[in-house]
Amino acid sequence: MNGDKVPDFRQRQSDSAAAKKTRLEKFRSAAADPTAVERAAVRAALNKAREARTAARRAAKKLQEAEEVEEERRRMELALQAARKAEEADIIRAAETSEREAALAAEQKALRDARYAARKAAKKQRRKG
Repeated sequence: MNGDKVPDFRQRQSDSAAAKKTRLEKFRSAAADPTAVERAAVRAALNKAREARTAARRAAKKLQEAEEVEEERRRMELALQAARKAEEADIIRAAETSEREAALAAEQKALRDARYAARKAAKKQRRKG
């Protein structure tokens, strides 16, 4: 084995330090680059625009939900009114039916009483006879 091709500890250490220094310089130059600042500004503007659109969508969704709740409340109110009207109509129909039945019963009683009185009168007439 050739000892020249295998780096020793100090050589590896210095190579590592040089690589770290190169990476650090590359990072510093990228941070100081004016195009990087522009890209960051563009990115920030895009983020703000995205947040504004998201907020607008949320506001529109809340408005839509509020409208749906209001529409549901109106539907429920109309259904309640319809139920009240139907109940009132049922009560009126029941009262009318009850009045008709009472009138029919009174008429039938009057007819029955008239027949009874006619029988009694006929019987009295036969006895006088």
